[in-house]
Amino acid sequence: MSPRSAHARLPTASGPSSTLDAVFFALADSTRRALLARLRGSEATAGSLATGFAMTRPAVSRHLRVLRQAEMVREERRGRERVYTLEPRRLQLISDWLEDYRVFWPARLHDLKDFVESMPDDPVPPQDPAPRAPRSPKRRPR
Repeated sequence: MSPRSAHARLPTASGPSSTLDAVFFALADSTRRALLARLRGSEATAGSLATGFAMTRPAVSRHLRVLRQAEMVREERRGRERVYTLEPRRLQLISDWLEDYRVFWPARLHDLKDFVESMPDDPVPPQDPAPRAPRSPKRRPR
């Protein structure tokens, strides 16, 4: 699969699962995550977003298209410029999805706490390993 085709393939089914697929697909690329981070503070033009990336402007535009298709950014045309704004609703969707899995952490931490508290207060000190014999210097072939 060429890098170009990877950017164009978004999940095509409809429904909540496909929406999550599109969002996770968009977040799977470090360039797209960097673009979202740049939009966290304020809106930006496509040109200003492309600055600083070691890729062409059309490549950055393809990343922005994936983010737009996942509805993570909104594009607005102002004259000849395209201005992008972060759409945080999709990130909230991921947070909601992860919420079901957050219950595992307190249970695991509680198990760890119980294990640590069950350990004896005075652990047996580790024994010193047997001393090693000194190594002879290696000779280099001539």
